[in-house]
Amino acid sequence: MKIEQNQPLPLQADAHVPVAPAAGQADPASDPALDPVYVAKATKAAVEFERFFISHMLKEMRSSTRAMAAEDSVFNNRVNQDMQDMADDLLAGNMAGRRAFGIADAILRQLVPAAQPKK
Repeated sequence: MKIEQNQPLPLQADAHVPVAPAAGQADPASDPALDPVYVAKATKAAVEFERFFISHMLKEMRSSTRAMAAEDSVFNNRVNQDMQDMADDLLAGNMAGRRAFGIADAILRQLVPAAQPKK
């Protein structure tokens, strides 16, 4: 699974050399939420949480389908269950990568408010 929009930001070659912030910008040293590494890690964690949430929701939906299924249904076949679980996990990862539910965005608005684009 490839999440292109959430790739970590590249580090500068002179990462240890202090650089004064541009006029009107906050100092990244005083605000860790402006550090590109922090933003990249927060983004990755937020997307992973959204993936976990979607995966758990799909798992619960699938379990109720299995509970209502007849004995000879394909939903009660163990081989089919394993394949459905893997497909659900891949679907959850894909949806989270696209931020389909907006959970990662909501988390990032709280963790990194300074990095959000101004509207």
